[in-house]
Amino acid sequence: MLPYRTLPGRRLERHNEAEVARVMSESQQKIFVIGRNKTGTTSMLIALRTLGYKVGSQPAAELLLGDWAKRDFRRIVEYCRSADAFQDVPFSLDFTYVVLDHAFPHSKFILTVRNNAAEWYDSLVRFHTKMIGKDRLPTADDLRQFKYRKPNFLWEAAQFIYGVDENSLYDRDIYMRHYDLHNERVREYFRYRASDLLELNLGDPCAMRTLCGFLGIDPGDKVMPHLNASS
Repeated sequence: MLPYRTLPGRRLERHNEAEVARVMSESQQKIFVIGRNKTGTTSMLIALRTLGYKVGSQPAAELLLGDWAKRDFRRIVEYCRSADAFQDVPFSLDFTYVVLDHAFPHSKFILTVRNNAAEWYDSLVRFHTKMIGKDRLPTADDLRQFKYRKPNFLWEAAQFIYGVDENSLYDRDIYMRHYDLHNERVREYFRYRASDLLELNLGDPCAMRTLCGFLGIDPGDKVMPHLNASS
């Protein structure tokens, strides 16, 4: 077996596929995409798979949102033993990266970002409007009734993550402050650990090369996928 500190992506040329999967799943080193939703997290999922990493099941992870809301990270930590890389909720939320940084030493964290908070907010609103499918900004009742993961999930997510109620749902200032504050907290936490955190804007033409450099992988001719580009 390779030394403990070798990142999973570096093993690909030295082990057959089954051995790679086994060693990756047992490794304490992980890759966590901790940028807020609508910053390219789905594209990162595909990119990491392309690079040979096993990415955790997003539906299973999202169902741990209630644990996150109670700041009970036991099942989240245990879930992280199932794969090498993780993105979206609850990894895109505050506090999670602090717990996982201690639970999985020497892991890599990727803060995906948009050009600014306004761009991020507009993308989020477009995505939710399209998902609900009523050609208008969703209401609290729309979120309660929409079938996603489990009953009432989207409304609970809005409350847990942004602290909104029926009157402040999708309030532009609240959401933009939340986005900026999340990014500021991540940067502050990793201030003196540049080798552990990559801030990545997927709109950068060199995004894939930057990602591979951070992970210690030869990018070859791979390019960054762009999913949900319209949102």
